Amino acid sequence: MDVSQAKQEHLLALKVMRLTKPTLFTNLPVTCEDRDLPGDLFGRLMREDSSTIKGAEILMLGEMLTLPQNFGNIFLGETFSSYISVHNDSNQVVKDILVKADLQTSSQRLNLSASNSAVAELKPECCIDDVIHHEVKEIGTHILVCAVSYTSQFGEKLYFRKFFKFQVLKPLDVKTKFYNAETDEVFLEAQIQNITTSPMFMEKVSLEPSMMYNVTELNTVCSSANEEESTFGKMSYLQPMDTRQYLYCLKPKPEYAEKAGIIKGVTVIGKLDIVWKTNLGERGRLQTSQLQRMAPGYGDIRLSLELIPDTVNLEEPFDIVCKITNCSERTMDLLLEMCNTRSIHWCGVSGRQLGKLSPAAFLSLPLTLLSSVQGLQSISGLRLTDTFLKRTYEYDDIAQVCVVSPYTHDDS
Repeated sequence: MDVSQAKQEHLLALKVMRLTKPTLFTNLPVTCEDRDLPGDLFGRLMREDSSTIKGAEILMLGEMLTLPQNFGNIFLGETFSSYISVHNDSNQVVKDILVKADLQTSSQRLNLSASNSAVAELKPECCIDDVIHHEVKEIGTHILVCAVSYTSQFGEKLYFRKFFKFQVLKPLDVKTKFYNAETDEVFLEAQIQNITTSPMFMEKVSLEPSMMYNVTELNTVCSSANEEESTFGKMSYLQPMDTRQYLYCLKPKPEYAEKAGIIKGVTVIGKLDIVWKTNLGERGRLQTSQLQRMAPGYGDIRLSLELIPDTVNLEEPFDIVCKITNCSERTMDLLLEMCNTRSIHWCGVSGRQLGKLSPAAFLSLPLTLLSSVQGLQSISGLRLTDTFLKRTYEYDDIAQVCVVSPYTHDDS
């Protein structure tokens, strides 16, 4: 059955239009040289055309706006809006009109109607209007199903529906990388690429951390006026197919700081919240699922540095502070041994007892050492032994320190 027959059979007419921002009018200019047969005819017509830009008539982009002619495509995270109108084309009063709008996706069917109650009657040349909104959260084919049921003045119950198909596309490509610091800090790099065909204004890109972490954004720099400025400049536009890297530092909250090193397996970090606007101000928003990373394995005992100088003098003692954490589920009785290397010499007694360390507990251990070689030296040679199980843990390349000579040469 074609559309014209359906309109003739039904007393009501259904019209659906997607509500979206208009686009700039584009025209196809026709030009020629003065010595050609038309002469200045085409140029004069373009100058008189109200849709062209005065002084730039040969540009394809005009100064007028045009309404969309079809549903077109919509991007994930944007809001789909549509205007639905049911008009009484007949010369009789229609009763019990019920208009229903459903959105069918690949996984669910959503009711978008503002009201599910029927309109008592609709007189000739009158209409019922409704505007629906829906934030699209799925990629792929979407079908808007509009159904109309009513009763004629003779008591006949009639029903018809129409289908409107549109595609939901992916606007951004988001990739994440995690970097584990020497401490419990975690650095997250988020690479965001604009895979649409038009530029985007990036209104906000933030990280909502999980309950265990505090987050610091590392996407600003301090200007000469001591003001925070975005590393991407004042106009935060992302051109088509361009990619940006956003960096965040996550640090465990104080109440979880000592537990962060014990967590094994997958650790939930948080989720990204991205808000953008397109050419004419249409807003879109995406939230990623919870980002997860594999927590580094520390074994039964974790040894980290709490304090170490950046630069030390050659053959002069310097102090460091080590933090030893029991990551196991049993109590340990620890013995510390310090083994000299070619460049690092430990000061103090090796083979001393550190005492018992219960599960999840830690101790801070000050140590003194010196270096006999200049340059960037690796601190190595610590050994911990659990005397209960007779199990030994060796730690090499704990940290690096720059060793310089305290002597200067006067060439004068």
